[in-house]
Amino acid sequence: MTQSTLAASPGPTSYLYLRHRWPVRLTHWLNVLSLTILLMSGLMIFNAHPSLDWGKSSYSGRPSFFEISSRAGSDGRQVGITRVFGTEFQTTGLLGVSTDADGKVADVAFPGWATIPSHYSLADARLWHFFFAWLLVLNGLVYLAHALVSRHLQRDLAPTSQDWRGIGRSIREHLRFRHPQGEEARHYNVLQKLAYLAVIFVLLPLIVLAGWAMSPWLNSLLPGWVDVFGGRQAARAVHFIVAWLLVGFVAIHVFEVVVSGLWNHLRSMVTGRYRITASPASPEQGHE
Repeated sequence: MTQSTLAASPGPTSYLYLRHRWPVRLTHWLNVLSLTILLMSGLMIFNAHPSLDWGKSSYSGRPSFFEISSRAGSDGRQVGITRVFGTEFQTTGLLGVSTDADGKVADVAFPGWATIPSHYSLADARLWHFFFAWLLVLNGLVYLAHALVSRHLQRDLAPTSQDWRGIGRSIREHLRFRHPQGEEARHYNVLQKLAYLAVIFVLLPLIVLAGWAMSPWLNSLLPGWVDVFGGRQAARAVHFIVAWLLVGFVAIHVFEVVVSGLWNHLRSMVTGRYRITASPASPEQGHE
C-alpha cells in the first residue's frame, strides 16, 4: 500500500450516543444522595447500640457476633476495640475511639466525620434516616416503572444467551482490567447486568424489608411477619450487613468507572451522552 493510499485511509471516528435517558439519570443521582445520607445517619443510629445480635432480643445472654466498643489500655488511655465472632481487633482512631473535629477524643463506635449528624443525636439521625429511606423507596419505584415501560430493563439489563456463554471471558477480562472498546462498549457486559439486577431485585428490597422489620408500628399492624427474619435483632443485623454489601458494590462500581473512563461515564450520567471511538464502518448517526 502506497503512502498516498495510507494518507487517504480514514481513521477511527468518535461519536456520542444517548446512553441514559433523563429518568435514569435523575433517579441515579437521587439514589446517590439518598444512600449516602442513609449510610451516614445509619452509622449514627448504630452508635446508640454498637453491636449486632441474632434473634428476637439482644438480651439473650449470648455474646454479640459483632461489636464496637472501647476499654482502658495499659497506659490508661481508651483503646478502640472491634470484636467479630469473639476475635478482637484494636481499631483506635477509626472505630471505638477516634478524634473529633475539635481534637477531643470521642468514645463512639463510628467517628463524627462519618455520621449525620456529626454530634451524637439518635433523634436527629432517625429523622434523616426515615426521610431519605422513603425517598429511596419512592425513587426506586419510579425507576422500576420507567425501566419496565421503556423496556430499559428487558433491553439493557436482562442477560442474553450470548451473555451467559461469555461469562467466563468477561470474568477474565475484568481480572485483567480490560474493558470493552468501540461498539462493544455500547452495551453492559454480563457481570454488570448481574450486579445491577442483584442490587435492584435483591439487596435494595432486602434492606428495605429488614428496615421495616425493625418498626414496632409495622409489627403491631402485621403481627408475626418479623419472624421471617428470625426476630427484630436478626433483621437489624441483616439491615447492617446488606448496607455494607451496597457500600462494597458502590466502591467496585466507582473503581470500574474510574479505570474505564471517568469523564466519559460521568458525562453519560449527567448529559446522557456516551462517547464511542469506532472504526470507519460504524454508524454515522450521533457523530459530533
